[in-house]
Amino acid sequence: MRKSRFPGASDKSARPAHKRGMPETPEYQVLARKYRPQSFDDLLGHDAMVRTLRHAFEAGRIAHAFILTGVRGVGKTTTARIMARALNYETDEVDRPTVDMRVQGKHCRAIAESRHPDVIEMDAASRTGVGDIRELIEGVRYAPVEGRYKVYIIDEVHMLSNSAFNALLKTLEEPPPHVKFIFATTEIRKVPVTVLSRCQRFDLRRFDAETLAGHLKSIADKEGATIDDDALLMIARAAEGSVRDGLSLLDQAIIQHGDEAVSAEAVREMLGLVDRTLTWDLLDAAMKGDSAAALNIFRDQYNAGAEPAAVLRDLLDIVHLLTRTKAAGPSAAAHGAAGEADAARGRQMSEGLALPALTRAWSLLMKALEESMIAPDPAAATEIGLIRLAYAAGLPTPDDAIRMLNEQSGASSGRPGPSHSGLSSGGGARAMAGGGTVAVARETSPQLAPAADQGPVINSLADIARLAGQHRDAMLRARIESMVRPVIVEPGRLEIAVDEAAPQSLAGDLGQALKRWTGQQWIVSIVRDPGGIKTLRESRDEAILAHPAVKSAFDLFPDARITKVTPIDEDETPT
Repeated sequence: MRKSRFPGASDKSARPAHKRGMPETPEYQVLARKYRPQSFDDLLGHDAMVRTLRHAFEAGRIAHAFILTGVRGVGKTTTARIMARALNYETDEVDRPTVDMRVQGKHCRAIAESRHPDVIEMDAASRTGVGDIRELIEGVRYAPVEGRYKVYIIDEVHMLSNSAFNALLKTLEEPPPHVKFIFATTEIRKVPVTVLSRCQRFDLRRFDAETLAGHLKSIADKEGATIDDDALLMIARAAEGSVRDGLSLLDQAIIQHGDEAVSAEAVREMLGLVDRTLTWDLLDAAMKGDSAAALNIFRDQYNAGAEPAAVLRDLLDIVHLLTRTKAAGPSAAAHGAAGEADAARGRQMSEGLALPALTRAWSLLMKALEESMIAPDPAAATEIGLIRLAYAAGLPTPDDAIRMLNEQSGASSGRPGPSHSGLSSGGGARAMAGGGTVAVARETSPQLAPAADQGPVINSLADIARLAGQHRDAMLRARIESMVRPVIVEPGRLEIAVDEAAPQSLAGDLGQALKRWTGQQWIVSIVRDPGGIKTLRESRDEAILAHPAVKSAFDLFPDARITKVTPIDEDETPT
């Protein structure tokens, strides 16, 4: 069959279905468009802005330019259209700008559908050049055709070029009385100050999860959909304060399940979220130092479809909740909790954790989240972050280290230590105290540590060096003799100064070695000023040079030098 040169001229299939006698299916509207606010009464959570506009309209003090800023989906463009409608509101009874638009005015429908000749909308994301602004300025001088004001709505205004902003400045500063400008932007900092100073600014804030969940529930009821409260709260939290995102996710959940009730588990699977209970268990295992259990729980979540980044964000959310509860009291657990069960567990878990441990967990999880974003294997990066968190759970906090130092030295700081010290598990810590570094020895395997009453007596740094030789740790002994200057040597406490060439881990290594050798907890602190104290090697060299036999030898042989010293009164290897 030969086709016509004019498409659709003889091909009946090209005609719309209703033109061929078939019933027309009503066009479906997504919830974000169907329930878009049409008046100030429908706006959610912007009472301060509405109150300001009401007073301005009643007093006749209407600004010539407005700028609306906020995150995506909070209603900037919708608010701009409502403001344009309010500026041009006109009925048989009302002929003035007003925020009280009880009935639909003469221009309301056309403005809402973006087809009113006096309300010009421009997307600055696609029309960024100075030519587009000049075209806009050319139309400013003409009076409105139908409405009271000519309203220019420029969306994403921050994307205009510098030349476009400069071209707009003069008109923006002295516009004709019949012109109003309404700008909308998500990046208020990118808008030049010269433009901001000429506009009345309104910040549209993001919505908290509870308010947004209530709004979504009312819309779900209007749609005849049944959805669990926990599922609505999950959607609201995933929307991150954006009403549009929340409505889009609600739309998706309703479509996926048809006439069936939408459960929290279904929404969790749709969003790729993790079971909140498992997330609590995961954090509990990590904070107890049980890395094996933490990794197993994470792998179960990952295998179930949870994204590693989502797991870390949920952990951060819980740590934030615990920190708030610890800092502000049990009543603070209700803020930010995903339901009463979440708040109850937050109150319970916060009792066994110290604030320093929680702030440290926050830092470690933030680092893990950053690494998971750039790592070739996000799951592996998340596991490394969990291992770090579990390992750090056994480390003493800075407060613990200072408290131990005070206890060992007999000083009383008057400051109680945290209830969660973690000194009985693996790890070590450093804390600044008195201008120095405190290194607390890690607890090693109990079966390998000798009993405290069987340990050697240590009264000097030479005793420690000798002990290192007995345990065949030649490297540590050499560092003790050549890099360490003893300030205070007491049972369980060692204050030293170290040379610049000494490794940073020397204090920690020495504390751990003393723990292994003596079976006692040692606090090794580094001070900055040794007060002229010499190292063991320097003291030995001075003593050798002062020996009468050595002096006589150098008198006979002035160019001689000492190459080796052999002890004759101690059972030691030559040095």
